[in-house]
Amino acid sequence: AGMRYFLQYVACFFAFFSTGFLIASTWTDCWMVNADDSLEVSIKCRGLWWECVTNVFDGIQTCDEYDSIFAEHPVKLVLTRAMMITADILAGFGFVFLLLGLDCVKFLLDEPHTKLRICLVSGVTLLIAGIPGITGSLWYAIDVYVERSSLVFHNVFLGIQYKFGWSCWLGMAGSLGCFLSGALLTCCMYLFRGTNSGRLHSAQSLRKDYSPAGTIVTNVHLPSSQTATAKMYAMDTRV
Repeated sequence: AGMRYFLQYVACFFAFFSTGFLIASTWTDCWMVNADDSLEVSIKCRGLWWECVTNVFDGIQTCDEYDSIFAEHPVKLVLTRAMMITADILAGFGFVFLLLGLDCVKFLLDEPHTKLRICLVSGVTLLIAGIPGITGSLWYAIDVYVERSSLVFHNVFLGIQYKFGWSCWLGMAGSLGCFLSGALLTCCMYLFRGTNSGRLHSAQSLRKDYSPAGTIVTNVHLPSSQTATAKMYAMDTRV
């Protein structure tokens, strides 16, 4: 039981930070950053929703939002947005389910099997959340790297070249954390599910064994049939 509690807390730790990393990755502006830091006087970052330029000397930052979501955007940008938002929603639901399934939370305390199923559902949800998260992050990073390598290979310089930034790294870290917490909740909790069931079964058996014993003990002192003398004695005693 102690190992099962430990695994729950470790999974909750990873799920919390993974969900935070995924949400921060989706709504920050540094999926792409300029690679020529030595030649530039400003740091240019591109996110999924806007592009920001920060002056190196005074630190002033200006941001320009992209066009409406209904406007035409590159396929890379649209699909990465969709996958990251999906990962955020699934990871959020998985973390909430995990909180309800923790043994330390006073919810369904008399239903250990139900809490175990909630943890299992949380683990599956987190595993599913890691798929679009890692797919979107890796695809975006690989596309940026291939584009930059292609320009370098053909000696094409467009004034600025990009590499993937820390927002992309956050997306990868959050997705891997979802995989890890989901694996702990599904595989390891499955191995320890016999602890709860065995303990519950033994408690029920003790209750069943105790009830007939009490009945037998009480029935031992009650004779099956009473004689007339015994009935008269009982009547005299009550009087």
